[in-house]
Amino acid sequence: MHGLNTKNIGNKGENIACEYLKKQGYKIIARNLYIGKSELDIIAKDGKTLVFVEVKTRFTSSFGSPLESITESKIKNIIFSAKMYIASYKMYNVAVRFDVIGVDGEKIEHIKDAFWLN
Repeated sequence: MHGLNTKNIGNKGENIACEYLKKQGYKIIARNLYIGKSELDIIAKDGKTLVFVEVKTRFTSSFGSPLESITESKIKNIIFSAKMYIASYKMYNVAVRFDVIGVDGEKIEHIKDAFWLN
């Protein structure tokens, strides 16, 4: 999209992802939460499961697909931040899942259980 910087593109993608998740029955708990080493894009509940959702947005294919941009380092930072979030709210007995949503224009790709706590 012409005239949008990467932060605006990311926000637009996260808005699209939130609307998609709500339509799927998820309850959005938090967005753009900085904790630990990285930002947690979306924290949601899917039934009783706490879901950390990483959103990657592209409006051009020049840099590859949105999901190709999630590196091993990014995953480690998300897991670290999620553990800090869980500890800070003492949510030790809750089921946790990590999803990834790729937004490519109007196309949405949702991968449940994209990676796991370790």
